[in-house]
Amino acid sequence: MTTMIAASSIVKANLPCSSRISSSSDFSSGHSWRPLEAAKHYRAHGVRSLRITCAATKTAKSPAEEEWKIKRQLLVEKRVRSVDVKEALRLQNENNFVILDVRPEAEFKQAHPPGAVNVQIYRLIKEWTAWDIARRAAFAFFGIFAGTEENPEFIKSVEEKLNKDSKIIVACSAGGTMKPTQNLPDGKQSRSLIAAYLLVLNGYKNVFHLDGGLYTWFKEDLPSEEED
Repeated sequence: MTTMIAASSIVKANLPCSSRISSSSDFSSGHSWRPLEAAKHYRAHGVRSLRITCAATKTAKSPAEEEWKIKRQLLVEKRVRSVDVKEALRLQNENNFVILDVRPEAEFKQAHPPGAVNVQIYRLIKEWTAWDIARRAAFAFFGIFAGTEENPEFIKSVEEKLNKDSKIIVACSAGGTMKPTQNLPDGKQSRSLIAAYLLVLNGYKNVFHLDGGLYTWFKEDLPSEEED
């Protein structure tokens, strides 16, 4: 077994006895340390825990990164209802509902329902912190070179366009669902459901969700427009 310790990481192993290999200072202490002897010690006594702390740590979890079960619970409590595309069109025309398109701006410009408002919930990664560089590398590993991150200005941008009493139907490409199925007992989250969660969390009272997403809207050949 070969043990590698990166410069950006500190590996701590809590052993059953009083000795501990916790940092590079252990290697420079008066006690000799040999990989073979350490390996024998591990096999003989076992390792209770292994903790790795990286220099490029992520910031605290944001509301958008909350577990889907918690998001779904709040959406149900706040009576966020899913509507199909034809019902959404009727509500838009007859009841002054506004479609909030949370897709990236480029997708919105290609095609969107007439009168829709665009505020992207995710944007292209712009920062150059160690964490963001690591995320870019992870995306690139899978052949994705347009990695996205949460838009920190999402709620602020929505508030500039829509007040808290606005009647809103949140839409994204796929839509997601809160309806349980055999394979997905809690449904499946999407950008629009995450956006709906953030809206009700920030005091918006009349929030609906577009079931089937804008993919279904365009597939049903409902009205759409584009921007240059």
